[in-house]
Amino acid sequence: MDDHVGAGGGANPNPRITCVVIGGQGFIGRFLVQRLLRLENWIIRIADSSPSLHVEQKLAISDAVSSGLVSHFEADVRDKSQLVKAFAGSSVVFYAETIDGLTYDVYECYKLLVQGAKNIVTACRESKVKCLIYNSSADVVFDGSHHIRYGNESVNYPSKYEDILLEMKAQAEAIILAASDNDGLLTCAIRPSNVFGPRDTFIMHFLVNQANSFWAKFILGSGDNLSDFTYVENLAHAHVCAAEALVSRNVAVAGKAFFITNQESRNYWQFVSQICERWGCQRPSIRLPTKLVSFMLPMVRWTRSKMGSEPEVTGLLASAQFIIESALFTRTFNCSAAKKHINYSPVVSLEEGIASTVKSLPNLVKDSSRSIEARFSELSKADEILGYGKVADILLWRDEMESFSCFLGVSALFYWFILSGRTFISSTAGLLLLANIVLIIINLLPFNLLQKMPVPCFELSETTTRSLLKRMASMWNKWAAIVSSFAQGEDWGLFFKVTVPLYVLKLIISYSFTSLAGGALIFSFTSFFIYEQYEEEIDRTLQLVVIVAKCSFTLLLACLPPHITSFFFDDDDLDEEAQGQQQQPTTKE
Repeated sequence: MDDHVGAGGGANPNPRITCVVIGGQGFIGRFLVQRLLRLENWIIRIADSSPSLHVEQKLAISDAVSSGLVSHFEADVRDKSQLVKAFAGSSVVFYAETIDGLTYDVYECYKLLVQGAKNIVTACRESKVKCLIYNSSADVVFDGSHHIRYGNESVNYPSKYEDILLEMKAQAEAIILAASDNDGLLTCAIRPSNVFGPRDTFIMHFLVNQANSFWAKFILGSGDNLSDFTYVENLAHAHVCAAEALVSRNVAVAGKAFFITNQESRNYWQFVSQICERWGCQRPSIRLPTKLVSFMLPMVRWTRSKMGSEPEVTGLLASAQFIIESALFTRTFNCSAAKKHINYSPVVSLEEGIASTVKSLPNLVKDSSRSIEARFSELSKADEILGYGKVADILLWRDEMESFSCFLGVSALFYWFILSGRTFISSTAGLLLLANIVLIIINLLPFNLLQKMPVPCFELSETTTRSLLKRMASMWNKWAAIVSSFAQGEDWGLFFKVTVPLYVLKLIISYSFTSLAGGALIFSFTSFFIYEQYEEEIDRTLQLVVIVAKCSFTLLLACLPPHITSFFFDDDDLDEEAQGQQQQPTTKE
């Protein structure tokens, strides 16, 4: 496409400029494409690794696609030849494709960020591209341990990063800025802080998932530290401002990086509270001490560095690290350089951005208000565990009077057999004597309190009897197989599953059988009821415990000698793991 083709195909006093938006179907790229279309002086090529435009985006810009103002190129930043094909004939390249904290495979991040930046610079030069604008991050100057208060562009890169992903982003930014040449390709970098907006894949995605959870109640740290936020439309506006400055060959912009924010610093928890209020969800109110949070941060970072490539923990660890860092450190930035050199100022206020973002999630409040009712209108997991029968109704306190009566009855039996100090035989004899006296008294009464029950009530049908016998046989065979496998000593997982609970049970019984029985009684009448009330929160907590346990076990095995780890894995598993480590490429050039 020619850079000087007008909207109607003829001469145009304001010629259109052909640009390429790398990552144009991503979170930031979509808003950048929409803003470029509204300006009506750009011909846009969307370049990403997708084979075609997504249906949703294609519908949103269908008119522009049909008129030829928007086209799509399949181009992976790891493949320079695809980039050259996409860049041919264009004047401006926006590198808006980002890797959020949910991706932590070190080698993949290196190829996408560092090697990708090198490929883009080379492709721009081969294709005679005039301007390259890179979407970086304000956190490239954050070392993970010091506050940044209204930092400007004079703040240097840290000598050491706590986050390898940030270090790679900084390397990619440095590569692109160093490639700026006043006589050829001009480059600059945009450093937004905490980008949010509709369809945000990180900040808002996390808040949506946690809005009604147990963790949403907590405020980490003192709550005094400030953060800067950037609404995504303001970021798209900043990219356009930078492109216009580079197109006009403004040497004050070339080779420079600019901080971009909404210029409205807020406490992170104040920002979260505003969103929760608009959603109609609970605001965080329980404050955790700063020292406790400070202790958690190194653990989260270390676990993420060791286990970040595991899909089960990637999102959880990234979100936890972001929240803890936001709670512990002030990170605010000065945008005066962007205002002076690229004429940037926010076009959407923070309040408007929050309102627009919340509006894009209309079902959250509705689902939130129905979540508690749904627990009672539908069968819960506690019902399923207890078998949906009479026992479930009693332990879940469906009828409070009935449940309380049963609790008093069981408590009386607990006292009679255990707390009274009698032997089991004497307690049983006394109970039978009491029952006999009650029956004699009932028999002496002038009217019948107890109705006779017909004989068929005590009969069991053949179907029921067969079903019970089949269950007993199945249970017997299952336990026989477990005992047989345990006796052979080949399944170490089964060994630990059996021995550890038995040993714990032995310790509990040897300590105090009375305490064990009393605890079991209280546990039965309270735990299932509490679980039903806070089912989602407890499930999330258990999921977190399982993930932490899995991570700890994996890290422990990594520190053990091979002859010990061989007890936990088959030889085939160890061979596959060794082959995988040999095939893993190095991240160093």
